[in-house]
Amino acid sequence: MALLEIDQLQVHFRTPDGINRAVDGVSFHVEAGETLAIVGESGCGKSVTAMSMLRLIPEPPGKIAGAIRLNGKNLLELSDREMRQIRGNDISMIFQEPMTSLNPVLTVGRQIGETLRLHQGMSKAQAEAKAVEMLTLVGIPEPGRRVREYPHQLSGGMRQRVMIAIALACNPKLLIADEPTTALDVTIQAQILELMRDLKHRVGAAIVLITHDLGVVAEVAERVVVMYAGKKVEEAAIGPLFRNPRHPYTQGLLGSMPKLGSSLHGDETRLAEIPGLVPSLKQKIPGCVFASRCPHATDLCRSVAPALELKAPNHVAACHYAPREGAMAA
Repeated sequence: MALLEIDQLQVHFRTPDGINRAVDGVSFHVEAGETLAIVGESGCGKSVTAMSMLRLIPEPPGKIAGAIRLNGKNLLELSDREMRQIRGNDISMIFQEPMTSLNPVLTVGRQIGETLRLHQGMSKAQAEAKAVEMLTLVGIPEPGRRVREYPHQLSGGMRQRVMIAIALACNPKLLIADEPTTALDVTIQAQILELMRDLKHRVGAAIVLITHDLGVVAEVAERVVVMYAGKKVEEAAIGPLFRNPRHPYTQGLLGSMPKLGSSLHGDETRLAEIPGLVPSLKQKIPGCVFASRCPHATDLCRSVAPALELKAPNHVAACHYAPREGAMAA
């Protein structure tokens, strides 16, 4: 049994203009100790999927359907009180913006200790000692002094390390990282990614990494789910997906990445671009969600939605014309 199983997840929002299908029938799983990346451009449903795992979608206007199983237990069937025991304890989340996610009027130590006192029943002194230990674990210098400081007194990289310390304080089984390096410069980004890799091996937590940056994915993930317009369009291990992407959208994402050193060798090839705009998620799309932007789309694509099919071992894609490996095609 996988640690986390998402089965036909649907997250819809009721708006004055109609139903917004932010996530529409997405399924995947995460094994214990594995790092799974969910990638796609802004608005594809990545963060909504992550928030759904913690049941942080307000109902109404939101509505979650399908199944989210943690160790076989469907989180959508739990009461609010039971979910509060899951959040921060079994599943933790690192949010995008540490400056807005951290409470500006509480010290760093108190914010780490709050989780420990709630879930572990620690005293104030025990929680502060553990907070110092967690800051040491995530590589913050002078942790004994930092626990008494406020978020505005820390740099962006330190604030992100504090967020990681809070998330890992109760030794969760699953860590959800929503764009953990977006607001950081390249040097600090590399340090945070290295820290996440190191901590994963130390604490043994599985990681769901939400990002639009394929460079980050290549650094830390083992398997990738590609989302577009609320749907999963491709899933594979890192190596096969980067070497031989099957879906035109994944090919477009990889083609739009700049190649290191290309200008030094006189290669002035323009970066590939994906023409057009993401379709409105308030309209039911009869065919492939990517058809309006796909250079290979036919009438079949515009009228019949492709199913997710096995195109190679452990490699699925939702495309009528995605190539299959010879043995599988036979």
